[in-house]
Amino acid sequence: MRLQQLLKNLHPLSPLAGGDPEITSIENDNRKVQQGGLFVCIKGYTVDGHDFAESAVKNGAVAILAERPLQLDVPVVIVNDTNRAMAVLADAFYEHPTKHLHLIGITGTNGKTTTSHLIEKILTDSGKKTGLIGTMYTKIGNEILETKNTTPESLTLQKTFKQMVDSNVEAAVMEVSSHALDLGRVQGCDYNIAVFTNLTQDHLDYHHTMEEYKHAKSLLFSQLGNTFDVEHPKFAILNVDDPASETYKKSTAAHVITYGIDHQADIKATNIEMTSNGTSFELAVLGKVYSMKIQLIGKFSIYNVLASVAAALVSGISLEQIIQSIENVKGVAGRVELVNAGQNFTVIVDYAHTPDSLENVLKTIHQFAKGKIFVVVGCGGDRDRTKRPLMAKIACRYATDPIFTSDNPRSEDPLAILKEMEEGVHGENYLVIPDRKEAIAKAVTSAAAGDIILIAGKGHETYQIIGKQVHDFDDRLVAQEAILEKNNFCLVVDISFVGIE
Repeated sequence: MRLQQLLKNLHPLSPLAGGDPEITSIENDNRKVQQGGLFVCIKGYTVDGHDFAESAVKNGAVAILAERPLQLDVPVVIVNDTNRAMAVLADAFYEHPTKHLHLIGITGTNGKTTTSHLIEKILTDSGKKTGLIGTMYTKIGNEILETKNTTPESLTLQKTFKQMVDSNVEAAVMEVSSHALDLGRVQGCDYNIAVFTNLTQDHLDYHHTMEEYKHAKSLLFSQLGNTFDVEHPKFAILNVDDPASETYKKSTAAHVITYGIDHQADIKATNIEMTSNGTSFELAVLGKVYSMKIQLIGKFSIYNVLASVAAALVSGISLEQIIQSIENVKGVAGRVELVNAGQNFTVIVDYAHTPDSLENVLKTIHQFAKGKIFVVVGCGGDRDRTKRPLMAKIACRYATDPIFTSDNPRSEDPLAILKEMEEGVHGENYLVIPDRKEAIAKAVTSAAAGDIILIAGKGHETYQIIGKQVHDFDDRLVAQEAILEKNNFCLVVDISFVGIE
């Protein structure tokens, strides 16, 4: 595509000079620029892309998008905001890919990953080829790709959607983070459905206040558009039990579908019964009632199911197909995931890393716990510090044996993080074991038959970030190893007693 043609989508502050080169790619990382590329200068938190424009030209850039004049031998297009312009150009360069997809976006503090996987499963089971973008990975059909952010930046996002279209994907489901909405990463995405799960404290290191956090998420619903199209209707799926839904209802012109448990809703769950093996309830949909039995536990899981039912219904999937698909789901990696290595106690790994999510999963465990409840929990470094004492308080309130440990301390001192957690639980009984592997091992060796261990915070993650180093670390594998070591020790002891007799 020629530069002039591409720029028709923008309104540059200064006239273009220096030719009309063919643009073969767009990059905002000078190291990835190849011959024929357009380099976008982005001002980041630590570096300024304008400082790398010359390097980009040496690597083959034939044009530069910038916020200030640069003395270079290629055309420099000046705009007010290169981030916003990058979203526009990426959408144009990749031929507006989301216009060719049935696109579902999910936002909320907790439940985005599980809900996105449930919806994607329903769509796949109905015969559609699907795409998925989220915390765990990006998926195009059956191909799994690594992802760095819950919601990629606009350039990566539009490129991924183009790959989906080229692979004949019909429907795409994606997690939409508050950071992405605030930074404009999803501008240009033509959503058909926007889903809200819940709003609880998180990311206040970035948003500063809950009001700002709530507002950021409202952008997904306002960006559904302001028109009514009978052929291609837009829907906002809202959790009526969460007060923030009232704000989001006012933020959108789209059709609103509500779901809930405690309040009247279009899609509602009643007569809920939970066990350690699953949950049964009655699903009320627009006046009709259906029995459901899912292999997921917790009230929060029911909310995720209801949101998925709503999104699938307005996507044209039959309720019978939806129920069948959901009932066959055994779980999502790192979300209330059981670790079984032959032990006589229960080990659960969960991504719970916010006060609300930790409280939800511990409350659920209380419903079927018969022995002690151990919780191994920490708080991430370089993240919202205000939730640290809250997490500790919740751990001590619901667990008989809380163990505080490290969880991706990053650039912070792990001991300093733990000290801030302890500020919320003066006088409580708990253990502090900074080494996460040792903390998990302590819980495993201490557990007896019928006890439950919750290892919270990292879920599906397979790494631990200490300083600038990324170390291999998987809570599930570490727990399994500790269980096997305990089992082997018990076996050796039993054999030794047999020998003595």
